[in-house]
Parts: sequence; C-alpha cells; structure tokens
Amino acid sequence: MPVDTTGDPVDTTGDPVDTTGDAEPPVTAFMLVKTTPEWLALTVQERVDAFTTQVLPAIEARTTGVRSRFYDTEFYSARVTDVWVWEAKDHHAYQLLVDALRETPFWDRYFEIVDLLVGTENGYARAYGLEPVATITT
Repeated sequence: MPVDTTGDPVDTTGDPVDTTGDAEPPVTAFMLVKTTPEWLALTVQERVDAFTTQVLPAIEARTTGVRSRFYDTEFYSARVTDVWVWEAKDHHAYQLLVDALRETPFWDRYFEIVDLLVGTENGYARAYGLEPVATITT
C-alpha cells in the first residue's frame, strides 16, 4: 500500500486510507441515462448553458465529497446514451447528490434515468478480509 510523506497509508489517488476499518467505504454509482428529445433539440451551446446554470449549481450547493466522470455510449447502445459515474465519500453524500439532481431539469426532463447501479469497490474483499484479487492492472 502506498504511503504519504508522513508514512500514513494512501490510495492510488493519494487520498488517506482508513486502516482501522471504521470508515464507511466510498460509494460508486453508475447512472445509466438516455437523452430526451427536449435535450437533443437544444444547440450544443444551449446544452452547456443549461448544465452550467441549472444542474451544476444545484450539485455544488447541496453536496460535498462527490466527483463524477461522464461517458458517451450512444455509439454502442440504443438503451442508454450516456453513463455518468459518481463517486461519493459515503451513502449520505450520494443521497444528497440524487436529491439535488432530482430538483433540476436533468432528472426526467433532459435525461431519462434508465438505471442506477450502486456499489462499493471490492466489497467482497472487505467483507471477508481478503486482498482485492478481482482488481487487476496489467
């Protein structure tokens, strides 16, 4: 396990690692979404403006401890057009995120929420006190 300059354990991103086992593991949510005709009718600039003025402020005002990555999938799937991957420091942070998104046009106006897949990375390893053998880097 990597360590910081003081010798404390850190994860691969440099964030501190709880070695006591008391911390709640981070929550990862795969938000599978499909664009709506209303969203697609907007110009690219109108989409950027809508996101930065209607969605982003709600997330920033109501949440802490979350980060996201956004993946376009419409080239490969007819069921979903995008996957928004959210990492939250705990379940409460994730719940605040969903509450914030539901208050915006993102939720069911600009995008249909097709599915939410929520989990914790390597939960099996924590549950059984194992090394995370299913996490592979080559």
